Amino acid sequence: QVQVVESGGGLAQPGGSLRLSCAASGFTFNVYAMSWVRQAPGKGLEWVSGIYSDGSETYYEDSVKGRFTISRDNAKRTLYLQINNLEPDDTAVYYCAKHSGASVLYRYLEVWGQGTLVTVSS
Repeated sequence: QVQVVESGGGLAQPGGSLRLSCAASGFTFNVYAMSWVRQAPGKGLEWVSGIYSDGSETYYEDSVKGRFTISRDNAKRTLYLQINNLEPDDTAVYYCAKHSGASVLYRYLEVWGQGTLVTVSS
């Protein structure tokens, strides 16, 4: 069935790097936009980044521009988020999510993963 599964989170120090992965199954991955959303402790969901179905367009929340890079490998049915220069405020559960169409502009996220925890120590 339709499913996305995140991995790659863990404990890191400020200034370090992590690469998150999201493995997709049960749908035609290369025709859907994908996004990363995070939830920091005690906070609500925050959209972080999105990517068009074929990877031709990417979008970022202002606070992560220059540090985060979203990418996808459609042959491997996998979405990635490279996080560089980690900051304590990056501590959150990171979710990947499937859009309802090819464009990130179609904002309804209809399938979510269970999340992977990123913890950045001070």
